[in-house]
Amino acid sequence: MTVATIDVRDLLGRPGASRELPISGTLEGLGSELARVPDDAPIQGELLLESVVEGILVSGRLEGTMTLRCARCLADFEQPFRVEVHELFTERPDDESDEYPLDPELGIDPDQMFRDAIGVELPFSPLCRPDCQGLCEICGGNRNLGECPGHEQIDPRFAVLSDLLPALAELEVGDADDTTADDPHGRN
Repeated sequence: MTVATIDVRDLLGRPGASRELPISGTLEGLGSELARVPDDAPIQGELLLESVVEGILVSGRLEGTMTLRCARCLADFEQPFRVEVHELFTERPDDESDEYPLDPELGIDPDQMFRDAIGVELPFSPLCRPDCQGLCEICGGNRNLGECPGHEQIDPRFAVLSDLLPALAELEVGDADDTTADDPHGRN
C-alpha cells in the first residue's frame, strides 16, 4: 500500500488549527543502483499538520529501512533511516518556490515530499563498514573475507622501471669488481 492522500479540508482557512497524524505506507521505485528503499518496506512516522495563512505546514519524522550495496565489496546490507520533514503545501504554489501543491480535492499527497526527503538521505557510495577492503582487482576475491591470497602487483606507471632492474643489477655487479676495498667510491 502506498501512502494515501491526506484530507485537510478541516484545517484549510483556519490558521492555528492543527492535527497529528500517524503515517504508514510504502514507496515504489525509490533508489539508485547502490541504495534503495525496497518497494515492500514500510515507512512509518508521525506528522503534524498545521494550518497557516499560506496553506498547510507538514512537519514530523519518517522512519524505515534502506537496502544498500557496498561500493567496494558489493555486499548487500540494510540500514535504518530517520528523516525530518518540514514542508508547506499550498493551493497555488509559486513555480520558483519549494512548496508542494494541494490536490484539487483539498488534500495532501505526501508521496513526492517523502521521495524528496528520503531520496536525499540515500548514500551515493555506501560502505558496509568504514574499513572495507573491497574486492581484489586481479582475482575478484573479497578481501574482507580473506578470499584473495594476495598478489604481487606492479603499478603500471612503474612497469618500465621493472624492465630496467635486471640491467641495473648487472651494471652494479660489473662496477663492484672495479672498485677497491679502501675507497667505496672507486677513487684511488
